[in-house]
Amino acid sequence: MSQESDEVDRIVGAWVRQRPDLDFSPLEVLSRVDRLSRHLDRARKEAFRRSELEPWEWDVLSALRRAGEPFQLSPKQLLQQTLVSSGTMTNRIDRLVGRRLVRREADPADGRSVLVTLTPDGRTRVDAAITRLVDAEAILLDSLSRSDRERLASLLRKLSLGFDA
Repeated sequence: MSQESDEVDRIVGAWVRQRPDLDFSPLEVLSRVDRLSRHLDRARKEAFRRSELEPWEWDVLSALRRAGEPFQLSPKQLLQQTLVSSGTMTNRIDRLVGRRLVRREADPADGRSVLVTLTPDGRTRVDAAITRLVDAEAILLDSLSRSDRERLASLLRKLSLGFDA
């Protein structure tokens, strides 16, 4: 079974000729991951743009949407899910409140705390964005069978867990 060559094959081949003393197998994997990441980034930006969302807005709104009814999290919970600083999160919440995509509400369990709640418009936009995103990502994976996708997801999970530990 012959395999088509891609740009990474050409780059690695050139390096092998120049530096036959090195093992270039990491480049064969991670250069492809990097290139695929760029395609994915473009597809995501386009899906968010079509829903009139910035990627950072998507991060916050999708965390709230995934929380389920009543689509509400504390700022601390949002920090944990989006991995940004407290000041950055405060700024993001302020901007999303200004766009009427979220609102701040007093926490009924603790009057000194607030909860961030997804508004109906925020929910509409995040739902449209996730629909566009999964459609765009399915196109990116179109050349893989279901079993290939599952095998690739499993291998990437294994690799990812090593970094997340």
